[in-house]
Amino acid sequence: MHHDHRRLGRELDLFDTDPLIGAGLPYWLPDGAVVRHTLEEYIREAEREAGYRHVYSPVLGKRELYEISGHWEHYSDDMFPPMELGAEQVVLRPSLCPHHALIYRSRARSYRELPLRIAELGGMYRSELSGVLGGLTRVRAIQLNDAHVFCTLDQAVDEAGAALKLIGRAYADLGIRAVRHRLSLPGEGSGKYVADPGLWRRATGLLRRTLDASGIPYEAVEGEAAFYGPKIDVQIADPAGREATLSTVQIDFHQPERFDLRYIGPDGAKHRPVMVHRSIIGSVERAVAHLVEEHGGAFPAWLAPVQLLILPVAKAQDVAAGNLLRRARRMGLRAEVAGPGQGTLGARIRAARLVPYQAVIGEREAEGDGGLVAVRLRDGRRPGVVPGAELVDRIAARVAARGLALWDGDTA
Repeated sequence: MHHDHRRLGRELDLFDTDPLIGAGLPYWLPDGAVVRHTLEEYIREAEREAGYRHVYSPVLGKRELYEISGHWEHYSDDMFPPMELGAEQVVLRPSLCPHHALIYRSRARSYRELPLRIAELGGMYRSELSGVLGGLTRVRAIQLNDAHVFCTLDQAVDEAGAALKLIGRAYADLGIRAVRHRLSLPGEGSGKYVADPGLWRRATGLLRRTLDASGIPYEAVEGEAAFYGPKIDVQIADPAGREATLSTVQIDFHQPERFDLRYIGPDGAKHRPVMVHRSIIGSVERAVAHLVEEHGGAFPAWLAPVQLLILPVAKAQDVAAGNLLRRARRMGLRAEVAGPGQGTLGARIRAARLVPYQAVIGEREAEGDGGLVAVRLRDGRRPGVVPGAELVDRIAARVAARGLALWDGDTA
């Protein structure tokens, strides 16, 4: 079954738009905000474990910043127009790399600090034409999972390879399938790219080495590179088979040169670092859009807006339901109660078909020792009657493990 995230995202109350806010500027509703926040926390934790340090930087920069980086010359058609601020012009940033180059440059650096991994979940803005905007996949305000690794030339292949492994791990946890890996190269005779053949040769060679070392099949495609260098694009496909890039790894010699980035080597001399750009899940908007379509709204349990729904059969079980709710929330689970005032038990179960775990509390369960519940899983399985405390512990363990498995013994 083909799922369109634009329709399903609104049906599930994940996001919406308003003409007074504008095209390509969706807002997140509470359930969508939970998915987004959980995804952001997941990627921050994965990056922290991989040795990244997180920063915040402003969404504005002076026009001069983008003249130095090369964005103004090669990318200004996709940028919002500058805003006059006294005698200066400021611009909504189209990417985070110039800010991170300045953060690197703000201190004297030694080879002992390298590789220096700087990450940010930051806002950026693209002046997309209204005709190509749609749902969460093409938007004008983008929250990007971005990072830049400043390293020596000898470290660049290992750092790019480590980024590819992070991407693979995230895809496994999220249930995302890459349809192919693309080595994106510049097109012939285009003024869109930095004119430095040596730069392109060196960077392309390093990315080929990265891909070959990883054992990942790939194809080289011209005309898809960033303006400053080649990149590895991890391609996904929607249910209709349309491809899009979600994750990228890039090697950049251009911006370290433009910003005159340096580090002191073991020989005491100044050397130029290499800049590895990488995004594990791309933009949060596109990632969530793909997850909605991939899972039909039945998100992996750790990502679901509501993880446990407690269903008292009658009002007499309200106290038992409230006790279980408090226990689940204390364990960090996103739990809710759907009581008899919200319809028949069958209707409530059907309405919660996307919730991973349901705990039914009837007269027998409420009277049993230890506060028993009848467990129902989203996929239709009924593991039986267990103590409520045991169910909460099991769900918390599955959520902590992430991945796609719903119950002990599942292989997904």
